Amino acid sequence: MSIDVAIIGGGLSGLACALSLREQGREPLILEASDEVGGRIRTDYHDGFLLDRGFQVLQTWYPEARRFLDYDSLDLRAFQNGALVRINGHACRVSDVWRQPGRLPEMLWSPVGHLSDKIRLLHLRHRCLQGDLTDLYRRHERDAITHLAELGFSQRIIDRFFKPFFSGVFFEPELHVSSRAFEFVFRAFALGETALPAKGMEQIPRQLAARLPRDTIQLHTRVERIEGDLLYLTSGEVLRARVIVLATEGPETARLLGQNATDVPTRGTTCLYFSANQPPFEGRNLMLNGEGKGCINNVLCPSVLSEHYAPAGKTLVSVNVHGADHDLDALEGRVRHELTSWFGDEIQHWQHLATYSLPHALPMQAPPVHNPAEARLQQRQNVWSCGEYDSAPSIHWALHRGRRSAEELVAADR
Repeated sequence: MSIDVAIIGGGLSGLACALSLREQGREPLILEASDEVGGRIRTDYHDGFLLDRGFQVLQTWYPEARRFLDYDSLDLRAFQNGALVRINGHACRVSDVWRQPGRLPEMLWSPVGHLSDKIRLLHLRHRCLQGDLTDLYRRHERDAITHLAELGFSQRIIDRFFKPFFSGVFFEPELHVSSRAFEFVFRAFALGETALPAKGMEQIPRQLAARLPRDTIQLHTRVERIEGDLLYLTSGEVLRARVIVLATEGPETARLLGQNATDVPTRGTTCLYFSANQPPFEGRNLMLNGEGKGCINNVLCPSVLSEHYAPAGKTLVSVNVHGADHDLDALEGRVRHELTSWFGDEIQHWQHLATYSLPHALPMQAPPVHNPAEARLQQRQNVWSCGEYDSAPSIHWALHRGRRSAEELVAADR
């Protein structure tokens, strides 16, 4: 069998690549190893609950998401801007007073940081919104913790807000990530909403896949190795492709390129889902652990945002923990004990639904991080990559790499 463009991987980057190639008149074929498209962005159905595979959200500001996605059809449900932070046994609110000026008095009195810290938050917002993304990725780089200290933020607000909030984005507890990556994420939070599709995160890749002819996607198809223009499948079948695009996570891309997959460092996370009779706190909020101790990073209730996430009369609670190397049985006990100290004995009546352990949830983003828009995507004469191999994560960059790899390989063929 001969293929025009073989795309290995049916995640967001692979789907964006296929859509962009078809716009250019090419005939791509997506080879997806699992039973459905989406990559890490999948949603499971469990006794009337929708369980996203790990803590995932859509930042509505993302330019490439606005280009590719129909937000109205996704029926996005937004979180409350800011977050609740648990400090000294109490939930304290951190608000975006730029968009919610009525919360200014509450924010000024919040124990999350000093008054000077809150003024500096406005300066940080201004800094992160200056210029375009090219300007942002050309700025002097250091790790985010050093960056925040150099900007004058106190250790109090770093420990109580920046670490718990942004470590939930990067899955890096000590926030040893690039200041450029940090400012990109801060920009996204400042300029858009943080949202979930009403029927689960999987609706994002499903929407993209629905725009492709059905025979463009071949499921249950794992590529064992690549030799020249030949793809050897685990089924024993051999395919020939004029062009090959690797749209897989970093370690898998490295393996297919004949490199050592362990040389691609990643960060892991673990997500536990529980069924509760009522939400443990009010509102469409993310609750952060600002106590400086314990295993929990954050808690949220997707069913408060969308009724589709849980059966009538039930609440879906998501608890997220850093790392993916836990003893899962012991972890559930630790999480329940910690939640009991937060919300009381009602936790003992919560039903554990599922635990997702994701060892390669994101690539590490320690410095140096270069502009992902300028990352080299052509790996060999006929092989391109558009996954997270040697590049930045996020829905925006996944879609961007998919589109750019398609445009570049078409241009190279002319």
